[in-house]
Amino acid sequence: MPHARSFDTPGDQRVLIAGCGITGPVLALFLRSCGFEPVLYEGREEPDDAAGSFINLGPNGRSVLESLGIADQVLSAGEPTTRLVFANHRGRTIGRNPERTTVIKRGLLNKGLRDAAEKAGVPVEFGKRVVGVEQRGPGRVTARFADGTTAGGSVLIGADGINSATRAAVFPEAPAPSFTQGVGSGGFARTRGAGEADGVLRMVFGLRGFFGYQVLPGGEVYWFENHTEPEEPAKGWAASITDEQWRAELLRRHAADHRVVAGILRATEGPIGRWPLYDLPSLPSWHRQNVCLMGDAAHAISPHLGQGAALGMEDAVVLAKCLRDEAHPQRAFAAFESIRRPRVEGLVQRARKTGGHMTPNGPVGRALRDLMLPFFLRLSLKSADDVYGYRVAWDAPHRAVAR
Repeated sequence: MPHARSFDTPGDQRVLIAGCGITGPVLALFLRSCGFEPVLYEGREEPDDAAGSFINLGPNGRSVLESLGIADQVLSAGEPTTRLVFANHRGRTIGRNPERTTVIKRGLLNKGLRDAAEKAGVPVEFGKRVVGVEQRGPGRVTARFADGTTAGGSVLIGADGINSATRAAVFPEAPAPSFTQGVGSGGFARTRGAGEADGVLRMVFGLRGFFGYQVLPGGEVYWFENHTEPEEPAKGWAASITDEQWRAELLRRHAADHRVVAGILRATEGPIGRWPLYDLPSLPSWHRQNVCLMGDAAHAISPHLGQGAALGMEDAVVLAKCLRDEAHPQRAFAAFESIRRPRVEGLVQRARKTGGHMTPNGPVGRALRDLMLPFFLRLSLKSADDVYGYRVAWDAPHRAVAR
């Protein structure tokens, strides 16, 4: 690992990290390895390792974990995806993507990363939601939490997601997350009708929605669904309907699609997750004095490229390198933003465009989509290396972000 580095500013080497989801622990592990003293502060009262649906982590995300030497350990709770297969609503194959990825339940990925951070000596404190931030010159920042406590350090990193409390406290003028005119769902099922475990993540371009699923060893089926909703759902919408009501809605929506979709929906016994899909408009800046945003707090992306977690991991290694190599935090933050902004904002826009191809409105839009799907998939496969091929060499200087 690179040599340890200290800030040439007043204060100590304590780095406050708001958020102990995916991005925060990865950043903490890199910082810990080069002499900083990161502390993770999580707004939730306690871990919830069964929360959420699942993630399809690309090789660019795995490579970050390999740099830490924890990829096999953390991803042991997941299963490899050897290829993606795309089909139309009748089930006819219309394209393939040979990229290898990993499917893993979000809660288990969170747990694996948190356990790795704690094993490395990183303190994790729960029930610490940021409600205010005080900055008192270079290298001096204090975070105030909802429970009345405070914590001080040299810098504060907001890794607390799309609804970042850190962003709200330090960047009150920042735009709110933007509804992408899409709604997502996800769950887990067991049905022989979905086939055998073969490492394939299957994507179905339905008439009124996009459905993806993979059968894992042991017979469990991981599935997700995205469809278009022109109007943003009201706050509390997801809790206002039951799982059975939402299942019935999805069954109606996919009634004309290949029967495997309905079979998986009917076989889902546990909760069915449902959520509006958002991304984050471009922020004027990701940093202010001793505070910097990263991951979804800085550039949330809709799920259509499957890159949210991987982009956050990329952020973590680049930000850690910048803090390691620059003597002053403000210069480190500026370097981090200049390196990362072009990539992530380009992918945010690309994800929105991809979502439009998946779930177009109206019969004319669907007809055009079906006509153009083979061409669209060929273009996507040719440009997949732009998404998956990004690599960050931890041992190199922070400006050396290699492909």
